[in-house]
Amino acid sequence: MISDNLPALQVVLPLIAAPLCLIIHRPKLVWLFALFICLISLGISIELLSAVINTGPISYEMGDWAPPWGIEYRVDKISGFVLLIVSMIGAVVMLYAGKSIEHEIAPHKQTLFYSAYLLCLTGLLGIVITGDAFNIFVFLEISSLSTYTLVSLGKDRRALTAAFQYLIMGTLGATFILIGIGLMYMMTGTLNILDLAQRIPEVLETRTIRAAFAFLTVGICLKLALFPLHLWLPNSYAYAPSSASAFLSATATKVAIYVLLRFVFTIFGVTFAFEIMPMGTVLMLMAIPAILIGSTVAIFQQNIKRMLAYSSVAQIGYMILGISFASVTGLTSGILHLFNHALMKGGLFLALGGIAYHMGAARIEHFKGLGQIMPWTMAAIVVGGLSLIGVPLTVGFISKWYLVLAALEQGYWPIAVVVLVGSLLAVIYMWKLVEAAYFNNVEPSEVVVKEAPLQLLIPTWLLIGASIYFGINTDLTIGVAQQAAEMLMGAGQ
Repeated sequence: MISDNLPALQVVLPLIAAPLCLIIHRPKLVWLFALFICLISLGISIELLSAVINTGPISYEMGDWAPPWGIEYRVDKISGFVLLIVSMIGAVVMLYAGKSIEHEIAPHKQTLFYSAYLLCLTGLLGIVITGDAFNIFVFLEISSLSTYTLVSLGKDRRALTAAFQYLIMGTLGATFILIGIGLMYMMTGTLNILDLAQRIPEVLETRTIRAAFAFLTVGICLKLALFPLHLWLPNSYAYAPSSASAFLSATATKVAIYVLLRFVFTIFGVTFAFEIMPMGTVLMLMAIPAILIGSTVAIFQQNIKRMLAYSSVAQIGYMILGISFASVTGLTSGILHLFNHALMKGGLFLALGGIAYHMGAARIEHFKGLGQIMPWTMAAIVVGGLSLIGVPLTVGFISKWYLVLAALEQGYWPIAVVVLVGSLLAVIYMWKLVEAAYFNNVEPSEVVVKEAPLQLLIPTWLLIGASIYFGINTDLTIGVAQQAAEMLMGAGQ
């Protein structure tokens, strides 16, 4: 039955579809084909998450080889939740890409974009669903190599420099991760994640395992762009095509955070990571500057995609701060923010793409008077901005509320103040856009500016609307995040 093979299809479908895009070669047909594949992936992830919630974890044996000898695909509550995030963003951005890519990328390169996009989606879904540590590295490389291609397709020549910088830092991160996995394999003789979790406690006291833990932590922090290992991120988001910026900002770093959770909590365990090793302190000392410095630097950016990129550095800080508490409430806030940030930041980058569609770029000077000319696009930016700030009735408020609760639960009231200061800094950089759009007059221009096309507005508002809906109706997101947090904390006990 097809339903029995859904975990494999989740990865195999976009993997097979990627080279087919190059064969079809007609941009419009390729877009429709890629959209169809992304929608199927979304349907599969919804079905898998539903099955996990109702019946418990799903284990799929590749080629009927029983784990740990064979490769296992495994879906539990947290992997099902992240699969939903990635496939949902993948489908919405692909809906947007048809019109956007037509405008931003030369016709002979458009099929290459869709092929790289589906390969990137394959890699990200594979990282989340696999139950094998080495396969995480393999899928990480698939997603990374295709990401470098996506970034390099930006029409600004600086996109090539950004892609090269990302390539160098991404390769460093992947090398560290591979060394860490190799050291674990040397000590345990297994690569299956659940098998590793059972065998690692016997060798936890060895220097080899401590070295593996250190290599993995640094490598994953490079991939998730945690301050000060974030240098590849601003240029990559700023100069990539609009669709690529939206997709990567909403998925790539989230999947890297999932990998961190999986290694730290499932394999090494809470006691080793946060009591024997100083994981909590290290993450906290990196997360707090990420929030404050990322938000401060965002204020001074003239390129609005760069501004949102530095904002992402700060938002990653919030997620890591929640994880650093090593408590159910802290983990819940971090996992919640994975989903919530994907919605609001994806929506904001899509809205910026609508502005760049007419303006050719999205700099602060392009925003003058846009509140009157592009009311729906600007409304999306305002709502997304309110969510970034953490205003009630938006998803951003829910994440920050749980983060403050986690801080106060452990008596860290100064950290609750840091969260508040981060929100106030977000008010400043979002206010710059509001002031330019609603309180400045339109400057005379040769470019005819009007509202963004419906094919760009609808996907934008799907994400922005979802950031309101899930800010009010929190049953699904909080419920799944809390269960995933309890499962991860239990895995380490």
